[in-house]
Amino acid sequence: MDIRKIKKLIELLEESGLAEIEITEGEESVRIARVMQGPPGVTQTIPMHAPVAAAPAAPPAAAPAVAEPAPAPRNENMVTAPMVGTFYASPAPGAKPFVEIGQEVRVGQVLCIIEAMKMMNQIESERAGRVAAVLAKNGEPVEFGQPLFAIE
Repeated sequence: MDIRKIKKLIELLEESGLAEIEITEGEESVRIARVMQGPPGVTQTIPMHAPVAAAPAAPPAAAPAVAEPAPAPRNENMVTAPMVGTFYASPAPGAKPFVEIGQEVRVGQVLCIIEAMKMMNQIESERAGRVAAVLAKNGEPVEFGQPLFAIE
């Protein structure tokens, strides 16, 4: 994709106030997202390659109802996602989770991994306490600022 087109997309994103825009041209795709943590007007460009022939996702089979995580009480410290990516509760598939509900954690202890752009980013606790709730599901996408854990 031409760099001039990407620059125009960034300008369009800034002018419109949108948080994110994604454009696909043939087999090439570009997603531009505004980073909300930094100063206003900061954007992040993430080039992506779309699959050649993407099959439509099959509707999920009738599965038993899964209970949603309970909302955390207000007196708890929320650990939020510092980036967009995929949430992983354990270091490897089938491995024991980094933390579980009721477990005591210390400052700097790894709570989870967020995979972003094929990079595994360890998310560490910023305070000591007890894990009151795990608010994200393993293998599910998370958004910037989304609550992941509640620590009392």
